[in-house]
Parts: sequence; C-alpha cells; structure tokens
Amino acid sequence: MASILAINDTIHTLQYLLMASTLNVLLIFFTALFTTSESSVVRSPFRPNSLVLPVHKDSATGLHIANIHKRTPQVSIPFLVDLNGNFLWVVCDKNYLSSTYNAPLCHSAQCSRAGDHYCHKCHSAVQPGCHNNTCAVMTINPLTRRYTVGELAQDIVSIQSFQGSNTARIATIPNFLFACAPSSLLQGPFPKSVQGVAGLGHAPVALPLQLASHFGFPPQFALCLASSNNTNGNILFGNVPFKLATGGDISQSMAYTPLSIGPQAEYFILVKSIKINNKTVPFNTSLLSSTRGFGGTMISTTTPYTVLEHSIFTTFARFFVEQFVGVPQVESVPPFGLCFNSHILPPTRVGGYPNIDFVMQNRNVSWTILGVDSLVNARPNVSCLAFVDGGLNTRAPIVIGAYQLEDHFLHFDLSNSKVGFSSSRLSHPVNCANFNVTSALTPEEDTMKD
Repeated sequence: MASILAINDTIHTLQYLLMASTLNVLLIFFTALFTTSESSVVRSPFRPNSLVLPVHKDSATGLHIANIHKRTPQVSIPFLVDLNGNFLWVVCDKNYLSSTYNAPLCHSAQCSRAGDHYCHKCHSAVQPGCHNNTCAVMTINPLTRRYTVGELAQDIVSIQSFQGSNTARIATIPNFLFACAPSSLLQGPFPKSVQGVAGLGHAPVALPLQLASHFGFPPQFALCLASSNNTNGNILFGNVPFKLATGGDISQSMAYTPLSIGPQAEYFILVKSIKINNKTVPFNTSLLSSTRGFGGTMISTTTPYTVLEHSIFTTFARFFVEQFVGVPQVESVPPFGLCFNSHILPPTRVGGYPNIDFVMQNRNVSWTILGVDSLVNARPNVSCLAFVDGGLNTRAPIVIGAYQLEDHFLHFDLSNSKVGFSSSRLSHPVNCANFNVTSALTPEEDTMKD
C-alpha cells in the first residue's frame, strides 16, 4: 500500500513538473515573441517625406539663422543660412563636447563623398577638429570670402519632420557629414550668436542632397524667409507642401525658370532684362549673358540686399528716380547709393511706388518686387533704394539678396534643374509664418543606422 502511494506521489510530482515546464516554455516563447515585435518596431527605419527647419531673422544684420540640434548630448546650435554653401560647418575649437563625434580617415569613402582628397594634419592637442590623417576640407566665410582648412567630421544631427500642416517626429541622422572650423573663421559681420554656417548649395554633403540621400526623398527644398524678426520663416526639405494651414495654396502664384549651378555649387538664374513700371531699363544686357556656362544672376541669402554691377546700378538708379516722381532725394546712407526723404513718400495704399520686374529667359516669367518693397528705412526720415552698387568686380552681375527674398516662396527642384518662386510678395493670409512649426509636438526621437 505504501509503495502504491509513493508511486501516486511520484506521478503527481511529474505531472506538476511537466505543467510548470510547459508554462515556462510558453512564457519564454511569448516573451521572446513580444520582445522581437517590440524590437522590430523600435528598429524600423523612420523615413519622413518632408523635413522642416525654422529660420528667424537677425535684426542687427538682416541675415537669417537656423537652429539645428547636434551632438550627444544634443544641443541647439545657431547657424547662418547660406544658400550657396557646400556643406554645414561649425566652430569646434571652443567647447565642442560630444560622445558621438567622429573624424573619418583621409582617403575614406566619406572623404570621397565630400570631394576631399587631402589629408589633415594638426599640431595642437587632439580634440574635435584636430586629428591627424583625417580629411582636410576648405571652409569659407561667406560674408568675407575668407577661407581656412578644417576637418571633415561626423556627428548626430536631428531635424523635425513635417506632415501636412503639422510637425511630427524628430528625424535623426547619426553620421551626418560636416566640417569643423576654427573660431577665427567667424570674423566679420556675423550675427552674434552664430556658431557656424548651414550650406544649402548643390553639393553632395550640403543639407539638401545629404538629407535626400539619407532619407530617400526627392532632392528638392523650399525657402521662405520672414521679413519680420518676430515670426519664423522655414526651410522645407523633401516633398514640399504648397498648401498651408490657413488654406492658402502657394502653387497658384508660382512661376518657374531654369536653374544653373555655378563652379562652387552656387545657384544661378538667367535674367534677361529689368523693368521699372513696365519700362525696360536701358543698360548693357550682354552683362547678364550666360558666358561662363551658367546664368548671370546669383541668388544669395548671405548678401543682405541685392547687388548690381556698377554700370547696371548707375543706369538702374537713374531710371528709378525718373519713375519715382515728386520725391526729393537726400544724402545717401551707406551701403545704399540712392536715398529719399521719407516724409514725402506717398502712402503705401497709393500706387506711387515703381514696381520692379526681373524678366527671365522665358519672357513670360518675371520676378516682381513691389514698389513699396523696393525701399528700406535706413534711418529716421530716410528711406533708401534697397539695391547696392557692387562695383566692377561683383561675384555676378546681379546678386539677388536676402531682403528681396523675404516673404517670397522659393522652390528649388534640383532633380529637374529649375527654381520656382512666388511671382510677387506673399500677403495675408498666405505668408512664410503660416508654417506653424514653432508649436511642435513632443518629439519622439528615432535613430536610423547608416
């Protein structure tokens, strides 16, 4: 009898152990399944269709600044927006702290991508921007044209994605290529807070092409600079939305013209003539010809006001005075060459201001600068023509500056080599501030491995 009880106890024990084992196996199985599912969600690459970078105007210089999140831990760094810059560069010799900084070795794939074929040598203490046998890159101050050798580097960069009229998740590039430059390169009329330059030029590691390559969206971007320093403008990358939160549709006022790329990745268009009050300004238009393989008019965000070659400016200013009847001139205020007594200016609602048209190679396409926007307040009681005499050695016969770009929507379609622009200044309810990206959702950061 005792042996039978013992056998029963043994059977019960084995059954219990078997059930426990089965439960453990099932628990392990479902835990593994859940973990795998969770892991696959976290590691799923985030490929946004559009990115947005808010931009604000610096009141002291009239230039435009974008704050970009970089490094580990991440910090917001202010960059001067340079439409024609070859890449993003930042000063690294003062407090550049990041655990994810990396300097690719010279002759590496990263160097080839950036077009760098020289080795960098540094004779100071090892730090970001100072390593031996890394890629040497030429960094340029776009305001003074001074240049110096920097170090090609990689680090984390995060930019907000954009869906419809709403901001969404934060998109992160873990190995974004940029250049480290010495702080001495910031000499000149930079906005005080700026720590580097964000290049938007047609170059492999400039922001537009590097972002398009990484995320797989079309190589295009839009630029909308706000004229007020109280509101943000925006740079939009990828699938550019033309409809705004207010219900406006920018595409209805867009005109397109061919886009040419200069030898330093600059953006050029071909302006054939200039009109004031629908009358052609009589200057030597052969100066505007495409004699160097690209159009003779450069678009620039680092030039505060539109610059004209000396002979063009002289004729242009004289012709403007002839059209601006009854307004007395006053002594000029540098850098402007033509100024007026603002007490005698007609009210803005009266059509007494001459409109200016840049007529493109397709003569049906014109970039219009409304008359009231052709003047700028230079000092109390003095308004000046917002165009500057560039002398005889300008970078281009015409350089369209930031002031004339403000409150215009520019669409750079790099794959189709064309640029679109709102044919005249945006006005209520459609303006650059309509992209409401300042009230962002709580960011959910995602890292996509290269």
